[in-house]
Amino acid sequence: MDHLWAPWRLSYVAQPPKPPAPGEDCFICRGLAADADREHLIALRTVHSVVVLNRFPYNNGHLLVAPRSHKARPDELADAETLDLQHTLRRMIAVVEKRMNPDGFNVGLNLGKAAGAGLPGHLHWHLVPRWAGDTNFMPVLTDTKVIVQSLDALYDLLREELTGSSLPRSASPRG
Repeated sequence: MDHLWAPWRLSYVAQPPKPPAPGEDCFICRGLAADADREHLIALRTVHSVVVLNRFPYNNGHLLVAPRSHKARPDELADAETLDLQHTLRRMIAVVEKRMNPDGFNVGLNLGKAAGAGLPGHLHWHLVPRWAGDTNFMPVLTDTKVIVQSLDALYDLLREELTGSSLPRSASPRG
């Protein structure tokens, strides 16, 4: 069995849990309630779904696709929410393929803290673009993960594609 070691994630997962401030227990819900999508890294809102850039990405282009309603499990979703979430995942895969040229994707759902959910109360799928050879010596030798694109540049790239606006075109990781 092969093992993929990701020691750069330890500083994130080893943080002691912080008790939530009143009304601040869910960053997705806080972002949805605010009128500042860029500040909260919300790239897309649909009728039932939201797409958020991951502040702690495994790879550049790492997105979270979540229901707009605060629900912890797939069986809590209405059929319309489930369908919208799957359409949104499909749409975001197409957008990232078009603008970033990944060789593949990891798409995953962590249910519960023991399964790795960093936000166990608000269901969300991880969409992580992958490139052949996207792992390198940096994490092994320097305990450093290289993310080649800023969150601002990724946000602009996605919003340009999603809205058809004429924001400056950001370069994909392959140039």
